[in-house]
This record gives sequence, structure tokens and C-alpha cells, in this order.
Amino acid sequence: MDIASAFTFTYNASQALALSASVIGVAISLVTAWALCTAIRATQKRSRVTELRGPKSTSLLLGVSKELFESPDTGAIFEAWSKEYGVAYEIPMIYGQKRIILCDPKAVAYFFSRDTRSYVGTPGHKASVVRTIGKGLLWAEGESHRRQRRSIAPSFNSAAIRKLSPAIYKTVEKLKAAWEAKMDASGSESVVLDVHKWMSYVSLDSFGIAGFSYDFGSLDGKPNSMISVLDAFGAPSTPNIWDNFVHLLSLFFPIVLNVPTSRGKMVAKLSARMSEMCDVLIDTTTKERDRGSNEQGSTISLLLKAEDEDSGQRLTREEILAQIRVLLIASYETTAITMTWALLELAQHPDIQTKLREELSSFGGEISYDQLTTGLPYLDAVVQETLRVHPAAQDRVRQANDDDIIPLSEPVQTKSGEVVDSIAVERGTVIGISIPCINRSEAIWGPDAKVFRPERWLEADGLTQKAQEVKGYRHLLTFSDGPRTCIGKLFAITEAKMVLAVVVKNFVLDMRDGLDTKIEMSKGIKLRPKIAGEDGIKVPLKLRQFRG
Repeated sequence: MDIASAFTFTYNASQALALSASVIGVAISLVTAWALCTAIRATQKRSRVTELRGPKSTSLLLGVSKELFESPDTGAIFEAWSKEYGVAYEIPMIYGQKRIILCDPKAVAYFFSRDTRSYVGTPGHKASVVRTIGKGLLWAEGESHRRQRRSIAPSFNSAAIRKLSPAIYKTVEKLKAAWEAKMDASGSESVVLDVHKWMSYVSLDSFGIAGFSYDFGSLDGKPNSMISVLDAFGAPSTPNIWDNFVHLLSLFFPIVLNVPTSRGKMVAKLSARMSEMCDVLIDTTTKERDRGSNEQGSTISLLLKAEDEDSGQRLTREEILAQIRVLLIASYETTAITMTWALLELAQHPDIQTKLREELSSFGGEISYDQLTTGLPYLDAVVQETLRVHPAAQDRVRQANDDDIIPLSEPVQTKSGEVVDSIAVERGTVIGISIPCINRSEAIWGPDAKVFRPERWLEADGLTQKAQEVKGYRHLLTFSDGPRTCIGKLFAITEAKMVLAVVVKNFVLDMRDGLDTKIEMSKGIKLRPKIAGEDGIKVPLKLRQFRG
């Protein structure tokens, strides 16, 4: 029965009921018509949409959301499902909502290439971004996103990072001096330090000086309210069922963000502190610019310059504040997590650490930007492998803005048993991509996908054909892809290389409790490693000076 026939049937029924003067009967017939038409429309839509297979719901209310939310390694879960259901499948989420998961390089490349236009942020994600950061690059879509990114891009191109690299190096040298002072004070040949804390501090300070012309003083131990609130927000908290439930619910129903929770209070405090700091940074940079003393072209000065230009690339003050908030969190959290993982892997693999030190020993004095970029292949391989195995970002979830056909590199079987090489999605469909799944998938990277092996980046056949089909930066999704590729990736990579170069050249890193030490995952702003049994998010490693 089509919609016209349904209305004819309902009309005739209504006429009959009206003759009997039954008001209740007429109401029932109208409700029946609405339900019938709705069902027909749903059936017609389903006929245009590919019905994919996938895991069964483990909860009537939550679907599989609870398992994913609580898992320390969602990538492994998504990979297991892809082995069972294919490179594209559907998972049940909270309150009966569905999400399509893509684990196929071709589909992922297609999806990312249309980000910000055909695929946009979900209402829950956008509401959370506005609440924490503001209406900047992470929030914007379409033309707004293109305009903001075009304005910000000059701050993060290779020429800009080259100019900033001496400032980064000076900050890393401060880290080296601080560690040497700790060793001298201990009176011992070795000292145990929480490297995650130190990586957070060196990352924040280096970007503060290079990007903002502002010294946060983290490495000097200066009290700073910004550092305190970032520490508190990033630290794992005691499990709170109410907070977790509200947070999970808010991803699907943004209005829930208004429900009071301890996490919500922390977000508000973080946002307030970041706003205060942003005002200080903007005012300081403006004064320096007016005096003509800001000659290096810091990131914030370039952002302010973009704001001042009377062109389509102008950034509003609100947009500039949002960009600065993103940079503060990224420098303190995301880059620090990557560097912490790199130090952990080197401590767990003494042979890799020794090989890297041998390469670094061939350079004396300050390592230049060009040397970091092209002159240290094994350092590059170590950083690339760290980014592959330990991506700081876990997933990308977007919503289809239009009906679309997503191509696949290999066929999948639908619920009806049909085999298809593309999937049809309708407007409003939520699509997810697991970054650790793609980065560590055995189907993409081969049987040693879970192994930390930098040599794969140096060998002629080190990358499988399937891995080379991944279109992200250097075949990784760590920095996302498409229009939303991380704009600060060159800064992050340069900083990570510089830190590893100075640290490994001057210190020997060991696991404090031996190579069998268990490492756990902890949830703060992002997932980060911690040593099992340690309070908070500590990653204590044993350090001793390298004597040559």
C-alpha cells in the first residue's frame, strides 16, 4: 500500500466513523492514518538505505555504549567486530540509536574528504565543544570552517614552525637542566621522575613561549592557576555513575549538559581559567606588537594579524579565543601524551633506544629544523611509530548532512544477505571511525600491527599495500584527514622530535620496576598511559645520565 492508498483507506474509515457520530472513533482513525503513513515512509526510507549487519545490543537502554565508554581499548573492540561483520557495520547505541562504523581505507578517505560539508559534527559534540572551547575551528562547519582554517594556516605552516623551532629548543634545554638538577640533588647516579608530568610541562612551556610569547613557568615550578586546573581536569577521578551516565547521555541529547555534575563544574572552571589566560595572552601580545618587539611572528601574533586584516579571512575575537583554548589543551594534553608514550616505548625497548642514541650522537650542539625534518631518519621512524600505535585521539564521529553513497574497497554482506561494494546512507545517519582500529588493524598493517617496530617506516616493503591506501598524514589517522586534518601537526611533530633528541642523547631511560611493568590506560581529557598501581596518572621512569 502506498501513501495515497493509505489516505484513501483512512478517509473512507473516517467517513464511516463520522456517520456514527463517534468523536473517539474519528480520533482513532486519524492516529491510525498518521501511524500508517509514518510506517510507509520508514519502509520507503529503509529501501533506500543499506541495512548493515553488526553486534547485538547488550543493553535495552544503552546498546553497546557502556562497553565502549568504559573500555581502555575501543580500537580492539572495533577491530574484532570488523573481522566478524566486514569493513562497514552498524552498532546499536543509546536509546535505540544506530551508528555506522567504517574500517575500510577507501570508505574512510571518502568520508574525510567530505568532512565539514556532507558530514558534520553531531549536536552533542558541537554542544560540548562550545561549552568547553567555543565557536572556533573545532566547532565550525562548511564556509565558516574554511574561512577560519585559511586564516589560521599561516601560523602552522613549515616556514612558521622553522622560525619557532629555536624557541622550542631553548625550552627543551630547560627540561634537560631541570633533570640534571634533580640528579645532582639526589646524590645518586639515577633518579625516578614522573615523565608524564614533565612532558606536560615542557609541552605547555614550549608552546607558551613559541606560540604565545608567554612563559607559563611550568618547568621552573612557578605557581599557575591555569596549570592547576588543567592538572585537575586531566587527572582521573573516582568513578561516578551519575557523572558517567550524564556524560554519555549528553553525547546524544545535548540539553543534558545543563544537568549539574562534578564534571560539568570542572568544565566550567577550566573554561573560566582558559578565558582569563586567553585575555592575558591577547593583551600581552597586542602590547608587544604595538611596541614592535614581537619579531619572531608567534602564533598568537599571526592570529591577531588575521583579525586585523579587512578581508574575508578575518577572525573574530571569539574565534581567536576559541583557537587559543584548543592550542592550550592540545599542548598540555595531546602532545604530552604522545611524548610520554614515546619515552615509555624507548624504556621498554632498550635496543631501539640505543639505536636512536647512536643516530643522535652524530650531531653536536643544537639540532636544526632541517636536521629534525630530513636528517634523522630513525628519530622520524620512532615518532611515526609512536603516532601509529598510540594515537591521542580515539575516534571521529560525524553526522551525514545529505543522503550519500559511500564506496568500499571490499564488499560487505548486508542483513538481507546481499553483497554490496558501497553503502547508501541517509541524512542524519551517524558515522564513526576508530582511529586506533585503523592505525593498528592487522587487516591493514599486517600480523605485526600491534608491535612497536620503527623499522617498518624505513624498510622498502615495511608498509603493506593496504596501509598505503590510508590517506591520512603519512598513512595514519592520528591527525585525522581531509579538511579537519590537525592544523598543528607540524608543531607537535617538531616538538616531539626535539624532546626525544635531547632526552635520548643525554639520558638513559629504564622502567623503574623492570621490563614486565604493567601499563594501564587512564581517562582524563584524553586516554593516557599510567603505571599500574600508581596514584593518579603517574608514569615514573628511572633516568641516568648517558656518559658516552
